[in-house]
Amino acid sequence: MPVQTMKEKGKAALVSRETLIPFILITSLFLLWGLANNMTDTLLAAFKKILSMTDTQTSWIQMAFYGAYFCLALPAAIFIKKYSYKSGVLLGLGLFAVGGMLFYPASIVMSYGFFLFALYVLAGGLSILETSANPYILVMGPEESATRRLNLAQSFNPVGSIIGVLLSKVFILSKLNVAEAEERSQMSPEMLRSIQQEELSSVMGTYVGVALFLVLVWILIKMTPMPKASELGVPDKLANGFKRLMANKNYVFGVLAQFFYVGAQIGVWSFTIRYVMQELGHNESDASNYYLIAMFLFTGFRFVFTALMKIIRPSVLLSLASGLAICCTLVVIYANGMVGAIALVGISGCMSMMFPTIYGLAAQGLGDDTKLGGSGLIMAILGGAVFPVIQGLISDNLQSIQLSYYVPAGCFLVVMAYGIYHYNHKIEIMAAAKAKN
Repeated sequence: MPVQTMKEKGKAALVSRETLIPFILITSLFLLWGLANNMTDTLLAAFKKILSMTDTQTSWIQMAFYGAYFCLALPAAIFIKKYSYKSGVLLGLGLFAVGGMLFYPASIVMSYGFFLFALYVLAGGLSILETSANPYILVMGPEESATRRLNLAQSFNPVGSIIGVLLSKVFILSKLNVAEAEERSQMSPEMLRSIQQEELSSVMGTYVGVALFLVLVWILIKMTPMPKASELGVPDKLANGFKRLMANKNYVFGVLAQFFYVGAQIGVWSFTIRYVMQELGHNESDASNYYLIAMFLFTGFRFVFTALMKIIRPSVLLSLASGLAICCTLVVIYANGMVGAIALVGISGCMSMMFPTIYGLAAQGLGDDTKLGGSGLIMAILGGAVFPVIQGLISDNLQSIQLSYYVPAGCFLVVMAYGIYHYNHKIEIMAAAKAKN
């Protein structure tokens, strides 16, 4: 059977009328974890000030958050393989809400370790949620339009990111006391504790408020009939699925590219506020405006890239966007002031299509291994825990936040290599997908 042309692929329906409501509901979840992800990014700047921490110490927030993604993704795949996508969504939402609630006791104890634990539980819920929702979107319509459908759903993820940054700016960063680390070190223990308690209460209130909203979403999804979209093949051992996935070069390279991409994304965003504060002399709240602009750019370009996929192959767009991201990152490293800040914001436009595109390209032709394969692509989010720590170490040891951006630049290089690889091997990848189906 001949491979479809790009024109034929572009005409493939995204979803049927029967799956439209479930598609909308599951797509709304992409907004919710975007909100959580970017609220977490701003916590690095918040805790750096509240507890007078180094960049390396605050990067443990990302280690706890994205480490949970790695630990829970595979159990989530096993869970939804045994039950259903809907069950996975409900379990993930439940843990998401519990993690938010745990910010309340953490703020009372005033323990950084407790906050990290709460983030770990919250992110564990997000890991299960993403492991369920991403492949669910892929199978909600024709495989020919799967990557475009996932890009559309993921387009609402940065909408949540914008909301998350706004919540952090208004309810967390703007509530931070103006006293810096040196001034705090001279305060009496009682005065310092009082200031920290007030600041941590702002953090807690924001997360608990989100958790209460999640309970309402959980109830709505629980009451809504959803298609099971179960795998139709003969039940198979987990080990056999792993063997097939490991033998799939496109999938393995895709997981590697996702690992490096998420590392780049979280590294870029985690230190955006710090970079702007240093280069432009702003405080945390004002510097977060640049982060917010980056989120708007990320959101807008996600829709632009989704539309472009009707006429340009996703692998080509991925390669071009990665190359442009590398150029912007080099400007961040070597330029100063406003030029560097603008380039830093510009990286977000380049990154906007990378996660769903890598996911969609790597998942092509997985068939009955889609759930298991999806867990590997979510486990790859571990990159968000690894690379920001490396970036923080470089920033602290070399006393240069600019040089630390060599880390995301190298990550984007791997992503570009994957886009080129998929383009060069697109015929055999698509032929294997046809044969499997």
